[in-house]
Amino acid sequence: MQQKIIDIKSISELNDVYGYEKPKHPLISAIDLAKVSGQKVQADTMYRVHFYSVYLKTTKGAIKYGKAYYDFDEATLIFTAPYQTISSNSNIELEQGWCLAFHSDLLNRTELGKTIGNYSFFNYDANEALHVSEDEKNTLENCIENIKKEYGQNIDQHTQGLIVNNIELFLNYCTRFYNRQFITRAKINNDIVQRFEHLLKTHFSQETLIEIGLPDVKYFAAKLSLSPNYLSDLLQKYTGKSTQEHIHLQLVEKAKTLLWSTNKSVSEIAFDLGFEYPSHFTKIFKNKTGTSPLEFRQSIN
Repeated sequence: MQQKIIDIKSISELNDVYGYEKPKHPLISAIDLAKVSGQKVQADTMYRVHFYSVYLKTTKGAIKYGKAYYDFDEATLIFTAPYQTISSNSNIELEQGWCLAFHSDLLNRTELGKTIGNYSFFNYDANEALHVSEDEKNTLENCIENIKKEYGQNIDQHTQGLIVNNIELFLNYCTRFYNRQFITRAKINNDIVQRFEHLLKTHFSQETLIEIGLPDVKYFAAKLSLSPNYLSDLLQKYTGKSTQEHIHLQLVEKAKTLLWSTNKSVSEIAFDLGFEYPSHFTKIFKNKTGTSPLEFRQSIN
């Protein structure tokens, strides 16, 4: 039986789902989950939220985010971008915590509206959630209180700017805390980097990639049970390069070997590497080496 999906299109609808008071601002709401009453959250139902949301320690039990259930018994944040889905199991028990929800329309004509996509944690999976200390939690809650103060008073020409500034401050703190988490989990993350490098070298050690094609970021993320964004952020932190850059560099090394050790044409090598169009291969090779594949071959002969 296909799981039911309920769309939550507005901030007002979200407050209603939780049985919370009507929002004081149509585009943003901070819900105190310890104070919700008569919530209409349905167990084993998926909710597709049409705006950004951040949850802190919302339940005692498990929430399904992405493909897995996640235990929320400690101070943990998850982030959802518009149109992502969240569902809960039947053993949910609401505890202290909050949900900050804001619609992308609030960010119209603001700098944050242009840069919100840079906060890649909105596309992390649940097992990559942000675990915060008590001090960090207090810092984030101070941001939430400032946001509530702004939308709780009479709206004037400064309201949007001040709310957006406080959201950006909140997200910048989250970025700092995520970077801290990458450091405190150094051993685990180093293991992931090593596993990724092994997978990458194993993949390109094959004689030809014609049948399986050129791997992408999602391929390696799935192999490591991570979201593509989290894997790229982790690799960027530990190696200075994104997943895509690692793939391209390994690709170029493989191509160099084929260019100097075989008589195959550039087009044949491109097909062997899994490219449908040789021009795409030539573009990547030149971008990484400064020369075209043909120029590289001529330089070593």
